[in-house]
Amino acid sequence: MSQNLEELTHALLHAAKKAGADSADAMAVKGTALSIDVRNGVLEQADRSEGVDIGLRILIGQRQACVSSSNTSQQTIEAMCERAVAMAKEAPEDPFVGLANDSMLSDARGADGLELSDTSPEPAPAELQDDAMRAEAAALDFEGISQVQAASGGYSAREVHISATNGFTGGYQRTDRATSCVAIAGTGAQMERDYDGDSRIFQSDLRDAGDIGKSAAERALARIGATKPPTGSFPVLFDERISSTLIGHLLAAVNGASISRGSSWLRDALGEQVLPEHLSLIEDPHRPRIPGSRLFDGEGLPTQKRAIIQNGILTGWTLDLANARKLNMASSSNAARGTSAPPSPSNWNIELTQGQKSREELIHDMGTGLLVTSMIGSTISPTTGDYSRGAAGFWIENGEITHPVNECTIAGNLRDMLMRMTPANDARQHLSRVVPSLLVEGMTLAGN
Repeated sequence: MSQNLEELTHALLHAAKKAGADSADAMAVKGTALSIDVRNGVLEQADRSEGVDIGLRILIGQRQACVSSSNTSQQTIEAMCERAVAMAKEAPEDPFVGLANDSMLSDARGADGLELSDTSPEPAPAELQDDAMRAEAAALDFEGISQVQAASGGYSAREVHISATNGFTGGYQRTDRATSCVAIAGTGAQMERDYDGDSRIFQSDLRDAGDIGKSAAERALARIGATKPPTGSFPVLFDERISSTLIGHLLAAVNGASISRGSSWLRDALGEQVLPEHLSLIEDPHRPRIPGSRLFDGEGLPTQKRAIIQNGILTGWTLDLANARKLNMASSSNAARGTSAPPSPSNWNIELTQGQKSREELIHDMGTGLLVTSMIGSTISPTTGDYSRGAAGFWIENGEITHPVNECTIAGNLRDMLMRMTPANDARQHLSRVVPSLLVEGMTLAGN
């Protein structure tokens, strides 16, 4: 069978209707991925994968079933459809499932203007190996770096197409190029590690590999001699590298799936203040060269720029069609899907209002507290927002970094933490989540 993805999705729909489906949608994904790892100046591992995956959701009345396969033969497609119909007939009824009405569908059927795919040639494995080796060499040039745990170069290209019996058909292509390095400083029980990396859609935008290795080494060396901080209530500054995790907890709490289940700590907060009044959280799926950009969502609805939080006030949930129907609301065009599951709500590009001060100025202002640069583990209640995570970073005394710290826990309640949040102005604009360093006052710190 032809590997033209649009033709492949139409073949799936035709077979689904023939097998007895009332309606259906189909997804086909064609991908190539190449990764190169080096260690001690030699190639350690090279992986390449190519393939096509197909997925089908069929609906019979208010019952649905999903099937997927990596075999695209006509025989497999027909067997998939027969299996899906049999599964749907046994599935429980769900009054909220269903495709979009044709009047709701996006006029856009591609990704014009979003620049999601680099048209330059796929890099040769030798190019990725050279990137990884230059990153490793740059890190090892630093005295005190005992080894590089991992240095990698990677590339991927993906084509996606979605079609449905309501008349929607659309697709896009996407590329990624990445370099990363993990450096280890010290020896024995005194070893510390840190990392740096970069991932871009366009190869020409990627940071220099030597700069990535240098940064990883400097970060690892700065962590040598870490001790436990004191226990008490202190301001905590979340470094820009990990600050987006806080916003990630907020986004999970406004996800329509959690709201419709009643399992979110923000389930009753619509229209209420959840951030300081000078802060907004904007979703913009139309930013060029950004991974989270889309002109249409996984159900064929047109995406749009929206304020999830405007001047501190929570204005809406993140919704796909099914969860919107459960809540008697309209979809926010945030349906995402893979080949093996039905659509579910997910966010596109997110940007939090940046502050007026630099990270260094916030460090100066916070007096005594903790700068967190890495976190491990988590105990976070999705229903209450209680927050507890292991952390490491640097101790701040009298507004200056004095020494590295580790083996501590930071805790609080997310609803309270977000209201005491002050952003810096250091967010990286090329990321899908543009979130600066965030200072949170009065967190509980457990150390010595």
